Amino acid sequence: MALALHELVETWRHVSATRSRNAKTERLAACLRRAAPAEAALAACYLTGELPQGRIGLGFAAIHEAQSTTPAADASLAVADVDGALEALAAVRGAGSVERRSQQLGALFALATSGEQEFLAHLLMGELRQGALDGLMADAIARAYELEPDGVRRALMFSGSLARVAEAAAQDGEPALAQFGLRLFQPLQPMLAQTADDPADALSQLGHAAFEYKLDGARIQVHRAGSDVRIYTRNLNDVTASLPDVVSAVLEIPACELVLDGEAIALRADGSPHPFQVTMRRFGRKLDVETLQQEIPLRCFFFDCLALDGQTLIDRPLSERFHALESVVAAALRVPRIVTADVVMGDAFLARAMEAGHEGIMAKAPASTYDAGARGGSWLKIKPVHTLDLVVLAAEWGHGRRQGWLSNLHLGARDEAGGFVMLGKTFKGLTDEMLTWQTNALLEREVERDRYAVFVRPELVVEIAFNDVQASPRYPGGLALRFARVKAYRPDKHATEADTIATVRHIWQKQVARDGEST
Repeated sequence: MALALHELVETWRHVSATRSRNAKTERLAACLRRAAPAEAALAACYLTGELPQGRIGLGFAAIHEAQSTTPAADASLAVADVDGALEALAAVRGAGSVERRSQQLGALFALATSGEQEFLAHLLMGELRQGALDGLMADAIARAYELEPDGVRRALMFSGSLARVAEAAAQDGEPALAQFGLRLFQPLQPMLAQTADDPADALSQLGHAAFEYKLDGARIQVHRAGSDVRIYTRNLNDVTASLPDVVSAVLEIPACELVLDGEAIALRADGSPHPFQVTMRRFGRKLDVETLQQEIPLRCFFFDCLALDGQTLIDRPLSERFHALESVVAAALRVPRIVTADVVMGDAFLARAMEAGHEGIMAKAPASTYDAGARGGSWLKIKPVHTLDLVVLAAEWGHGRRQGWLSNLHLGARDEAGGFVMLGKTFKGLTDEMLTWQTNALLEREVERDRYAVFVRPELVVEIAFNDVQASPRYPGGLALRFARVKAYRPDKHATEADTIATVRHIWQKQVARDGEST
């Protein structure tokens, strides 16, 4: 019997309502057990909020309009039906495609019950956040098919695809998972880092460390076999056609086969970095690539070697991987690096990185293996951060585990007229205790609401950490905070003590002066 959509909806609701990782895992596993292999692949995608088709050209307006369709009285949709409908939607091209997509989406929603419509809307808008992230789903796959969790995670590391791993596990278990390995032109999920306050904090955790400059560029993973080079982003998208200058640099490396981890970044003639936004103009560009290459040349810098001339190195210590990197990659293409247990040397290295215009440094355990896709404690990022005291203007209702709480905060700085200028949103950095407190505090200050948000009297001050300020036409002040996250509420401060938009502009102007950009 085909896996029904309503079974996914029930699983989603159950997983959203529980905080127990074990209970979440068991419910997800139970759903997977009922699925055929191809259906297991779809279920793994949908329940982690992903679409196999990727982006399919649907805007929020079209999805909201589809939700106004009268729902079906009875559940009849199978998961495979949804996949077929979305495949058809993704294939719509040309004149009138927006209207045709909307019509097809409306037809799909007409076959869905009210609960199924809600599930589909969240899925299509990328808001299906219920705590079933990749790691949890990997555990559920292992439990569903009685496999070793480490084997499932390793297969996921190599494939980068929950769908492929779920289908393989459902079809043939351990033998199928054993087929996954590092293969050229099959990108791995990048290893991620936790944070440390400073070099002393990092060394207290690692004992001694390899410190590297943390470039504010775009993460790239490069695969090469002979003269064939492919470049992938941290999201595993192939951007080779957009980065011919990186391809040329990689072809100069004296090796036949390579898998390298690094950064691509736009630098000025004096070696100082352009803002991140400038670097990103090069990514995904398909037209006028040569012209843009002349305007914004990119440099690539590598910090890890995952494979070299037939040898897979991800299970080797970082020290060995770096030795392999040094053996073939010239210093001009390597991220600056030192290895030390000395705090003074670490502090000096951080200072040099900041003076050079970079965002901080990394600290890595020399004995660590490459834990693809994981944010383990073997890699630590150290970045001096800015903070601002801002006022909460509104908050959006949370999804998944945060359902029932006001979560995504609308943040404002004071303006010269005594009002507030919105600088962006964030839901990052909030603990369960903070979510509970802020929901009660915001509802006490409610002035109006719509379907998604509660708007409040601008009274609560919150300390926000952020990386930098960037230009943004989306907000009335023309500026937005990059990587904003909550540090703490400041009940000791009145809204009149919050930072002003003038302060934010001053930070922006200092960045402009530093970066040599004009507003």
